Amino acid sequence: MNNSVGNTARLLGAGLRALLVLTVICGVFYPLAVTGIAQVAFDDKANGSEIKDKSGHVVGSSLIGQRYDLPKHDRDDPKEAAEPDLKWFQPRPSNGLGSNSVNTRYSLILSGATNKAADNPDLVKLVSDAKEAVIADNSTATYRVEPSDVPADAVTSSGSGLDPDISPEYARIQVHRVAERNRLGVEQVEELVRDSTRGRTLGFMGEPRVNVLELNTALKALTGS
Repeated sequence: MNNSVGNTARLLGAGLRALLVLTVICGVFYPLAVTGIAQVAFDDKANGSEIKDKSGHVVGSSLIGQRYDLPKHDRDDPKEAAEPDLKWFQPRPSNGLGSNSVNTRYSLILSGATNKAADNPDLVKLVSDAKEAVIADNSTATYRVEPSDVPADAVTSSGSGLDPDISPEYARIQVHRVAERNRLGVEQVEELVRDSTRGRTLGFMGEPRVNVLELNTALKALTGS
C-alpha cells in the first residue's frame, strides 16, 4: 500500500515537473525567441505590414484593402448605399470592407466570396452594373473608357473579398479621373501608379499589382489633402 502511494506521488511529481519545464520552454522561451527573430529579420511583416503617411500615422495594413467612400447622408441608415469618393483610386468591389468611428475606411465586416456560379443572374447583373459604373466614373472630358478596357478585377471581388491590390490596368483607367478630381497633371498621377506597381514575386509567381492603400497614401502626400 505504501509503495503504491509512493509510486503515485513520484509519478505525479515527475508529471508536474515536466509540465513546469515544458510550460517555461514552450510558453515563454520559444515565443520570445520567435518574436525576437521576427522583429530583427522581418520587422515590417511582424508588426502587421503597416503603412504610414508622411506624418508617421498608421493608416492601415498593406495586406488588407480599404474602401474610399463619401460620407453617408444618414449614418444610421444601413440600407443607404455608399458612394465612392472619386478623387481616390478605388479598390476591387467588395462587401467585406466597411467603416467604423475610429478609421472610417478600415473596418472588416466579413470575408468571403459570393459563391455564385458564373451564370447566376444576380452575379451577371452585379458585374454588368459594376462595368457600367466603372466606365461612367472613369470617363472624363478628355478620356473615354471603352468597355474592352475594363479588367476583370474592376468588376469582381477576390476570393477573400479583402484584396488590397488591383491590376495595373485597373489603376491606369482611373488615372485621368483622379488627375481631374485632384487638379493634377495626368503625367504626375501616371508616375504615382508606376512607382506603386509591383512585379511578379520572384519574377514568376502571381501577377503585377498595385496596392491601393500605398497608392492613395502617395496621392495624399502629393495633394496635401
